[in-house]
Amino acid sequence: MTVLVITGTGTEVGKTVVTAAVAATALATGRSVAVLKAAQTGVLPGEPGDAAEVARLAGPVTAAELARYPEPLAPATAARRAGRAPVHPHEVAEAAAKLATEHDLVLVEGAGGLLVRFDAAGGTLADAAGLLGASVLVVAPAGLGTLNATELTARELRYRGLNLAGVVIGSWPAAPDLAARCNLADLPDVAEAPLLGAVPAGAAALSPAAFRTSAPHWLAPRLDGTWDAEAFRTREAPGAS
Repeated sequence: MTVLVITGTGTEVGKTVVTAAVAATALATGRSVAVLKAAQTGVLPGEPGDAAEVARLAGPVTAAELARYPEPLAPATAARRAGRAPVHPHEVAEAAAKLATEHDLVLVEGAGGLLVRFDAAGGTLADAAGLLGASVLVVAPAGLGTLNATELTARELRYRGLNLAGVVIGSWPAAPDLAARCNLADLPDVAEAPLLGAVPAGAAALSPAAFRTSAPHWLAPRLDGTWDAEAFRTREAPGAS
């Protein structure tokens, strides 16, 4: 894949740290990587945004964002309230396509979930993925409530004819509860797509060097990593010692 769109089942599910892990793992294989944040919200001018955080953790990526709005709201709402031009899906697709001519891998990180609106016309990250013909990686939380949101996101992707590359758990707890452990088996079932990794909670607090060394162990071979979904499920399964 040249362009991979990374979305979440909602906000604060670990999209940025997963994007950084995918970037770090690709860089470790010798690939050149660009990270495009379609719309950065809740960050003031001069403050580091999500793309900069990916670069801090992952290493030498090309980090870009198309627009920045100060309030932590959906991009369409944040743009309207700031009196600024919104981002449109075709602009996201054009920027990603240009980056793809200069890099081996382009990661496009959305804001919030798949259908969060970019503009008043209702344009979304899903529309941008469709214009690009890009696969979509879904980042989901580990615990109770994740199955419904993940299945709805997967169904929307299939309805639009988009390829769901798989699901990554954005923050796997150090002491997972019963729901989280059961979800390891249930998530790929409801998504009808493979579980491609689990990033441990607190990964963003690691030093960049430790993050880059560890990242391939959190992601499956389809994402250039070494993570084994079956071994992980067996180890974390209810009743496992």
